[in-house]
This record gives sequence, C-alpha cells and structure tokens, in this order.
Amino acid sequence: MNPRRDIAAMLTTTLITWTGQRATAVALPLVALAETGSVWTTGLVGGAVGLPVLTSAWWARRLRQRLTGGRALACVLAVQVVGLLVVPVGVAMGGISAAHLAAAGLITGCATALSGPAQRALLADLGDRVGPDTATKALAWQDFVHRVTMIFAPPLAGWAVAQGATMPLLWAEAAGVAVAALLMLGVRGTAAPTADADPAPPLRDVLRRHRDIRIGVTMSAVGGLVWFAFTLGLAILGAQTARPGVLVSAALTGYGLGSLAGALLAPTLVPRLPMLATMATGWAALGATFLVLPALTGSLTLLGCAAAAGGFFMPLGIGALNRLISTTTEGADRRAAFAAESLLHDGAVSTGLLLGGAVIGLAGAGPTLVAAGAVQVGVAVLALPRRPRLFRAATSPANNDRISKDRYPGGIG
Repeated sequence: MNPRRDIAAMLTTTLITWTGQRATAVALPLVALAETGSVWTTGLVGGAVGLPVLTSAWWARRLRQRLTGGRALACVLAVQVVGLLVVPVGVAMGGISAAHLAAAGLITGCATALSGPAQRALLADLGDRVGPDTATKALAWQDFVHRVTMIFAPPLAGWAVAQGATMPLLWAEAAGVAVAALLMLGVRGTAAPTADADPAPPLRDVLRRHRDIRIGVTMSAVGGLVWFAFTLGLAILGAQTARPGVLVSAALTGYGLGSLAGALLAPTLVPRLPMLATMATGWAALGATFLVLPALTGSLTLLGCAAAAGGFFMPLGIGALNRLISTTTEGADRRAAFAAESLLHDGAVSTGLLLGGAVIGLAGAGPTLVAAGAVQVGVAVLALPRRPRLFRAATSPANNDRISKDRYPGGIG
C-alpha cells in the first residue's frame, strides 16, 4: 500500500470529474432546450441534483459510513455514470423529456451527495498515514484542482459547443467519470480505526460536540447563502447599466484568478496559520469585497482586482476548515463533519439562488451586495476567538506536536 500514490490517484480523479462537470454545465442546458423546446427544463437537472444533497442528512447517514475505501467510492462513481448516461442515451434512442432530465439529476445528485464528503474524508485518512499536515496539504491540493477546472473547462466547453460538439461533451463526461471510477479501484486505503460509540453519528451531534467546526461550518453556510448577491447582483447591475454580462464576467474572472493564486499557496500557508482566524479572515475579506463592488462598477479593472482580492483569501479559509476537521476528528465523526459542511454550504447556495432574485427585486442589486457583505463581515467578526491565550494554545506548535504524538504513537519515520 502506498498512500502517496493513492492520494495522487484521488487528485487525478478530482481533475477528471470536475472538468466534466464544469464542461457539461455549459452543454446540458442547450441539449435540454433543443430536445424539449422548453426554457424551464434547462435548469431541471441542476435543480434535481440539489434534492438528494439537501436531504442527505437523513437518507445517507449510515450509507456514508461505508464509504471508507477506493472500491466503495468507485461504486458511487459508477452510479454517477448511470445518471450521466440518461440524457445522451435517451437522445440517441429518439428523444428525452422532462422526466429524463429529472431522473438524471436525481441519480447524479445521490452520487454527488455521497462522493464529495467521502473523498475528502478518505484523502484526510490517507494523509494521516503519511505524516503530520499531509492531510491538510492533500485537501488543499484538491481545492486547487477544483479551481483549475474553473478556469479552463468552461472556455473549452464553449469552444466545443461552437464546433457543434454539444452531445459529445455529455458522452465525454460519462466516459471520464468511468475512468475516474477505475482509478478509484486502485486506491486501497481505508478509513482510520475509530472508537466512536455511534458508528453513524447524526450530523447535528458532531457539530454540537465540535465547537470550532460548528463555527467554521456556520461561516461557510452564511457565505453560501449570500453568494447570489455576487453572481445575480452583478448580472442584474450590468443589465441595468446597459452592460449585460460585462460586470459579472469581469468579477468572476478576477475572482477565479485570485482564488487560483490563493489555492496554489494554500498547501504551504494553511498548515502554518491559526485555523479559526484564517477562516474568519477569508469570509471577512470576501464580505469586504462585496461591500466595495457597487462603487467600482465604473471600472472593469478595479472591479476585477477587488474580486481577485476576495477570491485570494477563500482557498485559505476553506483549507483552514478542512485542516480543522482533519486534525480534530477521525473515523465516523470525520465523515459526518465533511458531510455536514457540504450539506449546509451547498444547501445554503441553492436557497440563496432560489430566493435571490426576489431579494434583489425588492432591495436593488447594489444595496443587496452591500448588505450581503456586511453580513459576512459581521459573522466573521463574531467568530473570532474571544480568549487569545486559549486560541494560541489550540494552534501552537506544542499542541500540534501533541496531536501528532496521539495520532502517530510510533513516531514519524
């Protein structure tokens, strides 16, 4: 067994699956529109994907505890392939309907709800076998891979669509996930031994017992809830100022480049930074960006630079939360903690996007951005530790040595 090789295989799997997801996000709405002739079906798959994710706290509670190795995760990816094939196979057999789109979303949503948190937990388990901070670095590199696909996959998909290769993109994603499943079969690592009394702890119990994780997950959920102010807000602001698509494109480009730079540095910086303060700083920086964006819409350069500054800090905050979970939990608690973070953040994003249009319609795009920024900054300030002495002790090298000795009683060779 070679944990480093397994970590490399999992990072490759992440690159393949996320490239496919970001590419088909461009192609799938076009296929749905062409096949059904109805605009409302263009978002049906994405909406259906969210249902299993939002309800996963109940139906996936015990199932996620079985996903402790590569073979189990390969099976989940195989289910995802089935979901991805529903649309292209249906088109090849004569056509699809709203039912096909809903089925594709539900199947892939179930697989996504299980595989995302389980992969992060397994990466942390494998990192623990290599040595201190390896789990943190592996999770940070996984986040970096996510952000790399954000930069190149959508333009690549746009080029393919322009060349008339919309359907081949859907087939390519299914094939890519199938290859990822084969790679996962070679990952032999299993979850670290655990002495948990409850082999499948409820998510709320894990959050109740781990105060700092609860605080970090809360900041992530709030950030997800108000994310609509950035995307929808700038899109609407651009339309209102006769620049449709220009403002949001400039801001998203800046955010993507800034977050990529932060993600590149995260594996080095995150293990050296205080966890709770880093998380709070990340969300506060993004909130401050929201506060100033309405005043910068006159200059695309300043708008992009401000968004890049906010984006830079986000991978550091996310990396700090992953580090917190991987250093303070293990076994069933670790898998539940990652699942709770994914559920609350993704659920909050979906809720925000669902209600965001109405909020912007009532308050206006600029005021909504300012209010969203103020909320993020306020929550981050409240999350900062009130007892510096205890906080330093919790993140000091001495305490890290204690954690390392507890986890690696035989020493690190």
